[in-house]
Amino acid sequence: MVDLHHINLNRLTTFVTVVEAGSLTAAAERLGLAKSMVSKHMQLLEREVGVGLLVRSTRKLSLTEAGRLFYESSRQLLQSAEQAIEQARSGRAVPQGTLRVASPIDYGVIVVAPVLSQLRARYPALKIDLVCNDHRIDLIAEGIDVTVRLGALADSGHMAARVDKLVRFPVASPEFLARHGMPSSPEQLAQLPFISLTVIPQPTVFQLTHADGRTAEVRMQNTVFSTNTAYATRAAALAGDGVTRATAFSVRDDLAAGRLVRLLPEWSLAESDIHAVYPATAHLPQKVRVFIDALKAATGG
Repeated sequence: MVDLHHINLNRLTTFVTVVEAGSLTAAAERLGLAKSMVSKHMQLLEREVGVGLLVRSTRKLSLTEAGRLFYESSRQLLQSAEQAIEQARSGRAVPQGTLRVASPIDYGVIVVAPVLSQLRARYPALKIDLVCNDHRIDLIAEGIDVTVRLGALADSGHMAARVDKLVRFPVASPEFLARHGMPSSPEQLAQLPFISLTVIPQPTVFQLTHADGRTAEVRMQNTVFSTNTAYATRAAALAGDGVTRATAFSVRDDLAAGRLVRLLPEWSLAESDIHAVYPATAHLPQKVRVFIDALKAATGG
């Protein structure tokens, strides 16, 4: 059995920060330490553990195989310690520390950011780190407490809580429709210039369902604008470039103001769900719990 008296466990926090920040310099900024001090802590930790953990080069910092395993275990240990502290403080019901949240860009900007700001107002001891990106986030590797995911969930082994409904339909600007005409069927819709979101499977193919139960597969024939972010598809639609598939939350104000028009209103894409996903744990951290509750309250989920 390892004698922990010979290992400075405080260095685990520094090690985890170095891995998640991606460099000694970035970790030093997060920790408020000199880069030389962070480097010294890593050298001492490797000496105490007895194996090399980091591979240093002029371009980047990476983990050895032992370092990767040690990082995963160290992060779990720190999470357990944080949960133990939160449990001890649970009577005070005051979330503290940094809540790291990931979200798709449009949902993060429109829905998540305001909710997090309201949480900050309610719990001043809580700090927020919001990461908005339209690629799939690895919670463990990127040190995320909770991520928002739109649509069907992959079997990741994580926990999930439904927070909102995902409603999608085709839209276009009035100026675009004045030039190309209003489609009256899925077949006519398929012939119009299309704005494609490339990060989803089959970006130019989707199925519409009529209010009476009929279905129609739509294969857009004329993609004129492709982008990897939903925020940009909305901007292109507002500029009159073409038709795009939009989420209800992202264009609600545009529809109300007449900047965009819903096409084929009796047809819609299949509804799905929006979830908050977080690592499986015996005790849900209080800061994650209050975020999920606040998000549900804001969306009616």
